[in-house]
Amino acid sequence: MIRGKFISLEGIEGAGKTTVARALATWLLAKGIHVKVTREPGGTPLAERVRDAVLKPSEESMSPLAETLLMFAARSIHLENLIRPTLGHGNWIVCDRFTDATRAYQGAGRGIDRELIEHLAREVHRGLSPDRTIVLDLPVAVGLERVKLRGGAADRFDEERHYFFEKVRNAYLEIARSEPARVRIVNAALDLEEVKIQLYNAVADLIE
Repeated sequence: MIRGKFISLEGIEGAGKTTVARALATWLLAKGIHVKVTREPGGTPLAERVRDAVLKPSEESMSPLAETLLMFAARSIHLENLIRPTLGHGNWIVCDRFTDATRAYQGAGRGIDRELIEHLAREVHRGLSPDRTIVLDLPVAVGLERVKLRGGAADRFDEERHYFFEKVRNAYLEIARSEPARVRIVNAALDLEEVKIQLYNAVADLIE
């Protein structure tokens, strides 16, 4: 059986990844492609519990290293229990964040050593990486304003300041520049319908 395709969606807070993931899944289903939408950290019951430990504000502090290790722990669970089996059955995966988020948030944002992140990625991925990554790019001020309007409970990253997300955004753009075969940039500041057009064009070549 042919392995399914693995698409990851990346971007700063307010980029619209959840909305875009649903739109992409609907588009793929209309083309007869079976697709599973998932997210990181999380995606399985056990990985979701790790997600809570990472994202929920707490009186107890968490170091950048601990945060990074928990991200990869959740990712390992996610890969082994959901992503690999789904792809192995020929179905596609659309994942809201993957390892590029760790490179951007924990690497550029928190200052975790790049070599450590890549070492952990090699051990956890074991040769499996996204076939296509979409970076939903928009100015930080726009993204943070969307988050404010969205409301809801804030997580630990929502509490970060503007300059933190500038570092994260710049890291995503650098990843896109360094891996043009895998990564595509979509202007997420545009109207949703325009974003969808860019999105579909960015993955159309994956459909045989």
